[in-house]
Amino acid sequence: MSARPVALVTGAARRLGREIALDLAAHGFDVAVHYRHSREDAEQTVARAREAGAQSACFAADLSDEAGCRALVPAVLAHFKRLDAVVNSASTFEYDNSERFSYAAMDRHWRANTAPAILLAQALHDHLKTSGRTGCVVNLLDQKLFNLNPDYFSYTLSKAGLQAATTMLAQALAPTVRVCGIAPGVTLLSGKMTGSEFAQAHQLTPLGHSSTPADIARSVRFLIESPAITGTTLLVDGGQHLQPQPRDVMFLANPSKDA
Repeated sequence: MSARPVALVTGAARRLGREIALDLAAHGFDVAVHYRHSREDAEQTVARAREAGAQSACFAADLSDEAGCRALVPAVLAHFKRLDAVVNSASTFEYDNSERFSYAAMDRHWRANTAPAILLAQALHDHLKTSGRTGCVVNLLDQKLFNLNPDYFSYTLSKAGLQAATTMLAQALAPTVRVCGIAPGVTLLSGKMTGSEFAQAHQLTPLGHSSTPADIARSVRFLIESPAITGTTLLVDGGQHLQPQPRDVMFLANPSKDA
């Protein structure tokens, strides 16, 4: 069994998931790196985690497939012999609005953004409930939930479902597993946003700047390491949620933008 606590980070091959995994590796955690297709990138995350002194390994799973999702935690346990935290960072982010909404779009987002986090929380609880240890789940949400606009309609609905699940799971899985959320602001380029549009959107907050990947990673670690916090969401967005925005920031940065 790993002597250090073990964290599973979904979508950790690249982008925000990688930043979270490497921050945990540098601060006393061994890290299970989940990926779907990007094996080479996942192996790079593992190599960097090991350079930081952590044990690390990568695990492939299509989280939108229920059987694949249910097999992930057993695979991690077979390797590390323990699991203490799950960070649900993997996400699908596709544009639609109320006019373009379809069952298919909602299903894709639900299967990627909502249902896997519930199953992985259940699996962590099942592992820990007879171990005498406690654990934590951190779900990556979005400041959009606190400042709604109709862009990215299905994505936003899926994150709203995850927010509700965060509260209900915190109730259902206590005292063994704490469940918390992080709501980032404009943190990385996404969708069709250009670099200049990102730079402009990143400044559309009361603080004059939004969140960085390091901000989000630090906040995730704070929640994992805070035993009295559960059922709540940290908004790490430079105060973006305080400013009413009729559209997604991509379109505020460039009103002529075509989704």
